[in-house]
Amino acid sequence: MTENQRKILETKLWAIANELRGNMGADEFRDYILGLIFYKYLSEKVEEVANRELEADGVTFIEAIEDEELIVELREELLDTLGYFIEPKYLFRKLAQRAVNREMIIEDLGRAFKYVEESTLGRDSEDGFAGLFEDVDLINSKLGKTVVQKNKLISEVVKHLEEIDFKFNDVESDILGDAYEYLIGQFASSAGKKAGEFYTPQQVSKIMAKIVTLGKGRLKSVYDPTCGSGSLLLRVAKEAKVTDFYGQELNTTTYNLARMNMILHNVSFKDFHIEQGDTLEEPYHLNKKFEAVVANPPYSIKWNADDLKLSDERFSPYGKLAPSSKADFAFVQHMIYQLDENGTMAIVLPHGVLFRGAAEGVIRKYLIEEKNYLDAVIGLPQNMFFGTSIPTCILVFKKCREKDSNVMFIDASNNYVKVKTQNKLIDEHVLKIVEAYEKRQEIEKYSRPVSLDEIRENDYNLNIPRYIDTFEEEEEIDLEEVANKIIEIDKEMVEIDKEIKKYCDELGIKAPVL
Repeated sequence: MTENQRKILETKLWAIANELRGNMGADEFRDYILGLIFYKYLSEKVEEVANRELEADGVTFIEAIEDEELIVELREELLDTLGYFIEPKYLFRKLAQRAVNREMIIEDLGRAFKYVEESTLGRDSEDGFAGLFEDVDLINSKLGKTVVQKNKLISEVVKHLEEIDFKFNDVESDILGDAYEYLIGQFASSAGKKAGEFYTPQQVSKIMAKIVTLGKGRLKSVYDPTCGSGSLLLRVAKEAKVTDFYGQELNTTTYNLARMNMILHNVSFKDFHIEQGDTLEEPYHLNKKFEAVVANPPYSIKWNADDLKLSDERFSPYGKLAPSSKADFAFVQHMIYQLDENGTMAIVLPHGVLFRGAAEGVIRKYLIEEKNYLDAVIGLPQNMFFGTSIPTCILVFKKCREKDSNVMFIDASNNYVKVKTQNKLIDEHVLKIVEAYEKRQEIEKYSRPVSLDEIRENDYNLNIPRYIDTFEEEEEIDLEEVANKIIEIDKEMVEIDKEIKKYCDELGIKAPVL
């Protein structure tokens, strides 16, 4: 599939979503359209794999349903490889044919979703599929006032989607997944404030992914404690071969979205471990260390900074907890705890973490002075993220830094393009940031490696302007030249006044001049 064909696929999918949602909010319609795209993928995948398995038997998946013994064997094979099973009568294309005939399909679609989840019960794939379609409740949806109205709208979506060929093959397995992420981004753009909880702009993800994979072609694991739709995890996999994906997400809807996103990107149910819950209160993966850790956590949210947490191994070494009104450093502490000795961690945070004092200042000093974990501070443009216009930064941490290594400061806040109301990075900006970080380059008014001694002198305040001077000197003004111009203007005004008086005298009126 060419880049042009990819864009056509993305445009078609968004056109369907945008056209058919009518007056429904983008965030409300999102779950239905993404759920249906996902089900079409599962359906076509199971039929494609089943037909390949049945070639030796000389029958198709549809025909095999007549042979009970054969279908039982096939079901077991597909549950082992794909992790789920769909009966031929529930295939997306079968339901689409019925939609064309204006039949009621909405209830059978609901049954089909449930069947997929139930097919995994008792299998290794159960956790990966459990409750996956929970937010695609078609009958109790806002898609219409009556079941007939809802069926009509859903049938239109199904018919439109059926016209799109997802083009399965191993080489292009990520094409649909990328189109799916494109849709997530489009919905995020339309949803405004509600989008921040599930979407990180693609170019920001790219910076972080490139940094945590530098010098590595393969990673045994990557972890995101606030994984949203899973885009950051998947972005890391575009930079290096990842064996296992780990993540946790508080919002149930977004948690389901992340698992769908994994499957659509051809990640086996055996290789992703996404859990639902509050990472700070109920972390699921504390017994593991990860080679790469990435996150774009919710900024400065409240959390339960109870003194009991000082006995928690994630926080106890610091002697201080992040303030209850701002959990930013709590996420940093949690991620540091999960980072392997040879790993790299990148996290997006608001600028306040760079200079706020009290407990946050103590934590910041401990990370820099006692542990020497801080590797880079990267300032991003403001108005980059949906739902907030505040400037943000990427902090990079490593546990394997040499003693007295410098800290790389990069000020990329003025490097962006404006697209409508949003500031965006382009590939050129991304590569400049990554190259400056990798080569520890000093670039005037942009980047500089800073010694720990200089950071000590600044009392561990990491505010970027303290280390990178971006002040633009004003052009020197020639006062004599300005005075001469004023004299010339005065002379011209005298001549103009004479002309005005002349015309007024001819008209017999008083001139508006002295």
